[in-house]
Amino acid sequence: HCLSVRAVCRREIDCDRGNGYSWKITLLRNYWKSKVKQEWLSGKYSHVPSQNSLPEKSMYPMDVDTWGEILEAELER
Repeated sequence: HCLSVRAVCRREIDCDRGNGYSWKITLLRNYWKSKVKQEWLSGKYSHVPSQNSLPEKSMYPMDVDTWGEILEAELER
């Protein structure tokens, strides 16, 4: 599971592991973030008419670098 999460959240996983977190804690810290980030990166929310039409699980606390990745992906579409 950690490797599939790392495919989406490489920087976050590597940072957590570098800070000494176990694989279990690293997975718990990043699992939902990877799911939400993957949906944003895949363009699932590219043409949403309003914020009210976003699913409940479309947001997750992410750092500025992650949102930068998402915005870059949107600009490339």
